Amino acid sequence: MTRYGYPGASTRGDEGRGAALFALARAWAAGVVVLLFTEYVQATVVYEHVATPSRMETFGGRLLLIHLPNALCVALAVWAAARIHRVPYRDSVPWHLTAALAVPIAAQLLNMGLQWERLSAEGLLMSNAVLVLGCVAGYAADRLQEDA
Repeated sequence: MTRYGYPGASTRGDEGRGAALFALARAWAAGVVVLLFTEYVQATVVYEHVATPSRMETFGGRLLLIHLPNALCVALAVWAAARIHRVPYRDSVPWHLTAALAVPIAAQLLNMGLQWERLSAEGLLMSNAVLVLGCVAGYAADRLQEDA
């Protein structure tokens, strides 16, 4: 085992700023892949087969069919990005938070920007609550695995 905890890792102590940015880029790439895949599965399975207009009329239906699956997608993306972010950069809280949370936050901003004229108060509040819930859950899962 090498200094950074996995075979093939560099043993150099000073890798420079480029290595830190590459570690961020790897984490972001993992987050993007997981977020796109989970959102695709959600859109093809839930929206096409389970979400009927009658189920989507109630708040509970929207919560179960839109918001909770979105929270799971965000949590998985945060968790994947955080797990890929490597030592020694994951030991820095600002770097690690940036690696873990940037993709879902950027996706939320993009989504809100593209759908701004169609957003309702419920949609805006719930999508931001889902973002926070997913980010906290994904980051907590990473921290729990780190401590174990």
